Amino acid sequence: MKISYNWLKQFIKTDWDAEKTGDLLTDLGLEIEGIDTYESVKGGLKGIVVGEVLTCVQHPNADRLKVTTVNIGADAPLQIVCGAPNVAAGQKVPVATIGTTLYTAEGEAWKIKKGKIRGEESHGMICAEDELGLGESHDGIMVLDAELEVGMLASDLFKVENDQVFEIGLTPNRADAMSHYGVARDLKAGLLQKDVSLELITPSVSSYHVDARALKIDVDVKDIEKAPRYCGVTLSGLKVESSPAWLQHRLKSIGLAPINNIVDATNYVLHELGQPLHAFDADKITDNKIEVRTCEAGTKFTTLDGVERELHEDDLMICDAKKPMCIAGVFGGIDSGVTDNTTRIFLESAYFNPVSVRKTAKRHGLNTDASFRFERGIDPNLTEYALKRAALLIIDIAGGEITSDIVDAYPKKIKDFEVRLSFDNAKKLIGETIPEETIKSILTSLEIKVNNVTEAGLGLTVPAYRNDVQREADIIEEILRVYGYNNIATTTKLNASISNSSRFEDYKLQNIIGNQLASQGFYEIMANSLTSPKYIELSADLNEEHNVTMLNPLSNDLEVMRQSLLFSGLEAVAHNINRKRDDLKLFEFGKTYHQYAEAREEHKHLSVFVTGNKAEERWNSTASPSDFFYLKGTVEAVLQRLGLTKLKSAPIKSDIFSEGITLSVGKKKLADFGLVKKSVLKHFGIAQNVLFADFNWDNVLEMAKHNKIKFSAISKYPEVRRDFALLLDNKVTFEEIDTIAKQTERQLLKSVNLFDVYEGKKLPTGKKSYAVSFILQDENKTLNDKQIDKIMSKLQSNFETKLGAELR
Repeated sequence: MKISYNWLKQFIKTDWDAEKTGDLLTDLGLEIEGIDTYESVKGGLKGIVVGEVLTCVQHPNADRLKVTTVNIGADAPLQIVCGAPNVAAGQKVPVATIGTTLYTAEGEAWKIKKGKIRGEESHGMICAEDELGLGESHDGIMVLDAELEVGMLASDLFKVENDQVFEIGLTPNRADAMSHYGVARDLKAGLLQKDVSLELITPSVSSYHVDARALKIDVDVKDIEKAPRYCGVTLSGLKVESSPAWLQHRLKSIGLAPINNIVDATNYVLHELGQPLHAFDADKITDNKIEVRTCEAGTKFTTLDGVERELHEDDLMICDAKKPMCIAGVFGGIDSGVTDNTTRIFLESAYFNPVSVRKTAKRHGLNTDASFRFERGIDPNLTEYALKRAALLIIDIAGGEITSDIVDAYPKKIKDFEVRLSFDNAKKLIGETIPEETIKSILTSLEIKVNNVTEAGLGLTVPAYRNDVQREADIIEEILRVYGYNNIATTTKLNASISNSSRFEDYKLQNIIGNQLASQGFYEIMANSLTSPKYIELSADLNEEHNVTMLNPLSNDLEVMRQSLLFSGLEAVAHNINRKRDDLKLFEFGKTYHQYAEAREEHKHLSVFVTGNKAEERWNSTASPSDFFYLKGTVEAVLQRLGLTKLKSAPIKSDIFSEGITLSVGKKKLADFGLVKKSVLKHFGIAQNVLFADFNWDNVLEMAKHNKIKFSAISKYPEVRRDFALLLDNKVTFEEIDTIAKQTERQLLKSVNLFDVYEGKKLPTGKKSYAVSFILQDENKTLNDKQIDKIMSKLQSNFETKLGAELR
């Protein structure tokens, strides 16, 4: 938000420089992000003075040039070569002296230098209107009033506006500071703490009166929930033209382009007082009637930008007897606004429900100065005052008269907030005692009324425009920001206690697994919990009824809380692939949100995404694409790191996978993982395979807590490995081999591993070859060949009997 310092000083007459004032505003919570310089004429006409042409003769070497001598009030006249056809002796003219910087129409700077033009010295430049930035004419030099004093600064003559503009990073809660008046109100309170007591000056409306009741517009507010207060008045006999220079400079300084005197006046009051206004051409209001209501869903309406929009049934509209004219608090209509031919207007000043305005603005993708303020909540008690201020300003700059009484539809007054402040609580939160008189002075300077005072605290009334100050903690924050955070002493002693915490704390396990995945080349992502409701259509597992919907969505794509981490992760995958990052390994710890009949629930998840190659391509190794078994190894490694090894696997049932596995312990599902369906990937524009694992982190935490870690000494005796090459039917699985082996030898057989699978032409039809290794070990002694051969014979016999296996 931009604040003009010259404009600000109309409310509070401070002589502080802009830097010092900016520091104080930052301390008050209105952070100054930068201070820019505004000049109504680029360059500020620095170096330009009024000169008098003493002589003017033909240039000896050029037909179109003149050699002049010009008095600029210096010790001696200047010789200046000039090409303007209208230059003549006796004229008062603007002169750019040596070293002056001028600007082209495109804004490029160039400097006046001493030089020779066709052999004659020239010590400056007599300027035309466009060369000074005062107009577009280049027919000849500017000829000034003959009565002007020689040597007078052109910046004083043309009343160049020089201003400094604050760029304030306004936080959403500070709706009270969305105007020059609001900032001045805070500045006054801050200056008071610096022992600088200044009056806050507000524009007077004492001269407001009705000139003639000649144009009455009836107002009917049909939706008082969305429009708690609505004011309006008519003005007639107006002349629409350009605004006066002072008003244009005020608007330009904060980045607004002047339009005409009527519209500029409403914009001026908006940025002056923080109250949005809107002017309707009264001759375009059918039957002289205003209705504040909603319209049927699908109603077509064209806004000022020429875009035809389809209205929602909840959009509050300003209508006449037949048609909508304006989206209330957001944007005007193309057919009801002020034009060059307008002579009568209906001037609106209202307080609209912030939630309603925000929903409408986001629904139509509009962000205007008016909606910015209405969304955050303006002062409902300023509505009539701002209307009078705007009406008087319009009459002052556009003529005319006030031709109706003010209509003020305000059926239910918005109440101020009652808050109780405890001195003890203030001390606890602030960290030191602030004198009671200082607290009362600060609150009073912020227009917070002190109703009663006791030894324990204060009874306060907070004005309605401070909708961010409704609790005791908010009051304490107000006291602290005005008193000054920097004035609170830093303690010299720090007390802390050490608390016992479980090693199974969520954050500890997250760090363990996060570090493990990072060491495997994974990158952690953090996706938005808000997402598009359209993603529900990609999976039958998700239910629209379970969506947690936002009351005030930022956009249609951020309307609901996510029910799955898959889609936000695929957005990140697509984003990276579109930027030529095809090999990705990502993970995220996040939550999903669900609306059930009984209550809302949120569940913690760990999501893992793998796509492209496992590792970067190198000269000494070929690129190896990520596959299902790579993801399986990653998933099992995560669970094993937490001591979860006795896992039960089953085919996956989720429809977002084309193939996959569910891992569980007992009845607790721990993880789903597999290959994401092509149809889901297509929605995100992803052409390559993506592997996805979804850990139910709540269940993982619970099972990890129940897992008992057993420690055992490392055996003193060696392991023995024996291998079998088994010829098997194609339908036989390794799981069957593993089960039979462990049933055959329960004590000495430590592990079974499949290290090679062969299916080739030399094998019988329907057969395959498994190369299986067996690790044997006795904890009490060294195994001998006789024991080993006996065990291997039993294994061979059981494989042959139960699986029809043959040794190759």
